[in-house]
This record gives sequence, C-alpha cells and structure tokens, in this order.
Amino acid sequence: MDREKFHRMMAAPAELDYELYLRTDALLKCQKSPQDLVNPDELQFQIVHQVEELWMKLVASTLLDIDDHMAARETHRVVTLFGRCNRIVRLMTQQLDLLETMSPKEYQQIRLQLGNGSGQESPGFRVLLNMPPLLWPTFEQHYLQGRTVRDIYDAGYAHDDAYVVAESLIEFDELFQKFRAHHIFLIHRSIGMGSASLKGRSVDLLQAGVKHRFFPALWDVRCEMTDAWGADYGRVRESIG
Repeated sequence: MDREKFHRMMAAPAELDYELYLRTDALLKCQKSPQDLVNPDELQFQIVHQVEELWMKLVASTLLDIDDHMAARETHRVVTLFGRCNRIVRLMTQQLDLLETMSPKEYQQIRLQLGNGSGQESPGFRVLLNMPPLLWPTFEQHYLQGRTVRDIYDAGYAHDDAYVVAESLIEFDELFQKFRAHHIFLIHRSIGMGSASLKGRSVDLLQAGVKHRFFPALWDVRCEMTDAWGADYGRVRESIG
C-alpha cells in the first residue's frame, strides 16, 4: 500500500463543499504528522482525546440550552436534550475502549510526549465539572416551587414534570460519573493505580473524583426514603420461604 499517496490525500486542501463546510483540512492537521509520531498508536491517542473534547463541547452547549428550557418550563425539550447529552456521554465512555488496544509500553512512549500534561487539564472536562451544578438553582426555582425533593419522589409523587426532570438530572449525573470511573480503569490498565502521575502525585487521587456527585440531593433522597420505609415496615423481615 502506498503510504505517501494516502498521506497526500488526507493532507489535500479543502475544495469541495463538504470539505469546506466541515473545514476538514484544518481538522486533519490537528494531529501530528506521520514522521513525528512516536509510535503508530499515538495517532489513535490524539484522535480519541480530540474527539472527546468535541463531544464535551457539544454537551456543554446543550446544557446551556437545557438551563434556558428549564427556566421556561419546557419540559419536553429539557428531557429530549438530556437524552442527547446522555447519548454523548455513553459514546465518550465507549470510545475509551479504543485506548485499551495499546500496550502499556506503547502508552508509556506516548505519555512522554505529554510533558507535564494530564487529562485533568482537559478544557472540556473542567467545564463539565463546573456546569451541571449550575442547573440546580434553575430546577429549584421553576420545578420545585416550594416543594421538596422528598415530596416529588415520595409523599407528592405523581410522575409529573418535576419528577421526570429530576430523573433526567440524575441520569446525566450517573452516566458522567460512570465515564470517570471507566477512565480510572483505563489508567489502571495502562499505568497502574499505584504509580506517580506526570505531576508527581499518585493517580490514586483520581479515585476521589469518582465519589463526586453533581446533584447530591437527588441521591440522598433515596437513602432518606429507604430508611423511612425501613422504620415503617421493618428493616429485617421474615423470609418469604
């Protein structure tokens, strides 16, 4: 196979409308040139992480739209757009599997190219750590309206707009934390969890982030309800056998 011909085709200037609209010439120059790659897997490493940044940009933009639609109590739009975000986060999680096709040795060669950089410096990741909690005041103002989270889940449960939006919030929270957990397993498989990071800290510190929750009230209410039900019905019951 003629490698030079392939590389020339991929590096050709954009001429057709499709290429011009998507700016494919600029997009395909965002990776190292073939002669600069430390090993063939580095191209995959760069592309996977660049695609993740694009997905996170779309999630962040969609969360801004969700905030506007919650403020207008346009519940169907809120649920639909959360569905989009959740599909994207699932894609982000699945894409990490590609990086498991690298051997630890090849990953170490690529890792040396990062300088002191790490995934914690991802602009998209940093934005998505800060944006979701900002949705909560909008939810409280326009959907709780004097009600409590416990009310919409228990005493006043009606599977109404407040409930379905709350479930959309917690589903996004759950999926994003699964994405973080999947990334932890990738690190474990690639470099081990007891090793030092590029910033000289143990990557074990990353595990603390997996315990983070964007909307703790939605998680805590489950514990409150279960404890209350246990008090009413008994925590230990006779066997059905």
